[in-house]
Formats: sequence, structure tokens, C-alpha cells
Amino acid sequence: LDAGVDRIYTNKHFPPSNSKMKPTDLNPSNTPVTVPNTAHHSLDGPSTSTTKDLIASFYNTTVPAATPPTEGTPPPPCPIAKIPSEILIEILLKTAIADIASFARLSTVCKRFAFLVTTEDRIWERICHGREYGFAAMHYIWKTSIAGKPLPTTLLEASDLRPDNPLDISTLNLTDSPSFSTVPVQSSPILSLSAVYPSYRQMLRTRPRLRFNGCYISTVNYHRPGASNTSSNSTHTCPVHIVTYYRYLRFFRDGTCLSLLTTTEPADVVHHLTKENLQAHHNRESMLPSAIMRHALKGRWRLSGSLGYQHDDMEKEGDIHIETEGVDAKYMYKMQLSLRSAGRAGGTRNNKLVWKGFWSYNRLTDDWATFTLRNDRAFFWSQVKSYAMGW
Repeated sequence: LDAGVDRIYTNKHFPPSNSKMKPTDLNPSNTPVTVPNTAHHSLDGPSTSTTKDLIASFYNTTVPAATPPTEGTPPPPCPIAKIPSEILIEILLKTAIADIASFARLSTVCKRFAFLVTTEDRIWERICHGREYGFAAMHYIWKTSIAGKPLPTTLLEASDLRPDNPLDISTLNLTDSPSFSTVPVQSSPILSLSAVYPSYRQMLRTRPRLRFNGCYISTVNYHRPGASNTSSNSTHTCPVHIVTYYRYLRFFRDGTCLSLLTTTEPADVVHHLTKENLQAHHNRESMLPSAIMRHALKGRWRLSGSLGYQHDDMEKEGDIHIETEGVDAKYMYKMQLSLRSAGRAGGTRNNKLVWKGFWSYNRLTDDWATFTLRNDRAFFWSQVKSYAMGW
């Protein structure tokens, strides 16, 4: 809900008066109190209130029955209006687990639904702790190797690979994770309310989390000069090329991801961005539409933050670390991005990934190289219906 909708309505239908004078005698005609008197109304319109106050005023409301089809006829039955609140909340909970967007849209049905959807914290707590949309599906330590193989369930977990964390080349495995260290295994997330997240609804909306029912796309455009005309000295005859390419990132719930750099437009890519197509076309020539996946790279991801084991005390909540294969077996790529929100205030959250760093690691020489991000742009999330819930 828009927190300013009441003010917009007030300014439209009750514009403030230029005069601040108010009558001294509110009932000059000594009429009975039952007769409405326009002098009782404020010249500046009704008092403004926040969305929170407006929702709180719906506390004692009920689900209204449908209006009669014609005057004088009884209204049609409304069975949901007779359901006890406990059962109604359970129905709303099942709806939220199945589709959180549909659950949120129920707040526009009536005042009773608006109150329950907004204030029933038990539903939002279940969503936050669940694997469907909540933080149980987020990983704050590595869960798989770069090749996608599950890591041991013992106390062995993959350590971070950073320019300031060199590796012993003698212990290097070129197909799996580059190194291991003994760290605690991540347990189930413990979500507690705080001043930053005063409610579970606010936590789900604002706390950084990835989305699995779509992919993140970065569109890059840049100009470069073409071949000069040797028969003319005029600079106006020199062509300029507009280069466009795309970066795709799709994250999976098991801690793996796919990275793809191509000039093919999203409509011809997103539906083929699956593990099955990667397995079928990886480094293989084919004429099928899904052959675009032969250039895709396997990888893994984890989030930073205070939820779960923290690799680095300097890490801040909201960064995502990605490690993928390189163009050759001896290389590995590391990306660091930050989860942000794009669009109007109150709209979709966590739908933008901003670059913070991009590196290449040579496993054989133990050398790091930094990619410049002069042309690269941020990733924006796009929902793909064929992914469904991204299980």
C-alpha cells in the first residue's frame, strides 16, 4: 500500500482552505445536536494519518457480503465471511506459501483482508523461515564446489578464494573447490527482530535475498571506432560501431549458479538457462536453439552477512560472492556484487545486482588479474515463468 494515498485523497477532495479563521460559535442556531452542522468540519479537511494508522482502524471489520444484484433482492451468499479467524488465517498462510505475490494482493480485496495480510506476523514469520521465499534458502557459506558437486557434510567447508588468500598449488584440485578449511557447518537460520527489522514483514521486504524464479540480466552498450577510410582524410567518414552484449546470472537453491556472456537477446536465452541444457551442450557444437548454453559457465554462490557463518569480519550484509569456471581449466573467475533495489519506492526489492569487483585467478601460477568494469552495467532481475519456483 502507498503510505501517501490518504494525503493524495485529502488534497484532491478536501483542499486546504486559504483562510485559517474558524467560527467562534459552533452552534449559533441552538439546533439539536443530531442535526449536522458544516461548521463542525475543519476548514483544512480531515486530519491526515499514516498507512499504519489506517490499517489499525480495520481491526474490528469483517468480510463484507456481496451487494445484491438488484434492489430488493437478497445478497448472494458469502461463505468466507462466516469462517472463523483462525481458519481464515490458516487459508491465508497456505496461500502465502504457494504464491507470496497473490497473498499480498489479497490486501486489496477488503478491509478485513488488508488488516490480516499486513498485521498477521505469524504468516510473515513462517515465510521468512521457509525455503519457498525466505532465508532458509539463502546460503552464507559455500554449499557446493564450482563444478556443482556437494561438499562433504562433515566440518569441511570450502574456504574463500581471494587475492589476499593465496593457495598451496600442490593441494590444488582443478575440477572441484580449490581448497578446504575447517569451519563450522551452517545451521538453520535464526531470525530475530531488531530495530532494523521491527517485523517479519519488514524483514522479508528489505533484508537482502536472492530470487530463484527468474534470472539477473546485465545489458551492456558501448561505442568503438570502426575501420578508417584510407581514401579520405575526413573524420566524418569514419564509422562508429555500437556493441551490445548481455551477461546472464541464474541462481539455484542448492548453492550453484550459471553464468553466460553472449550477444544473444534475452528472449532467446532465458528459457534455455537450465542445468540440463548446460550438460547437453557444454563445449559442444549444435544447431539447436538451446546450443547457446555451450558457452555457459558453472559456478557457486553465497551471501555475506550476519546470518550464519561469516567468513570475513569486514563483510557487510547484502553482498553476493560468485565463483565460476574460467575459459580454461586453469582459470577461475570470482565476482562480487551487491544486492540493491531498483524502481519506485515500495516496489519490488532485491531486484538489482551492482558490481563491486571481478577477478580472474590462474590456478597454475597463483596469479590474480582484475577485470575493468568500465563498460559493464548492473544486473536487473527478470521473472521467467518457465522457472516456476526455481526448485
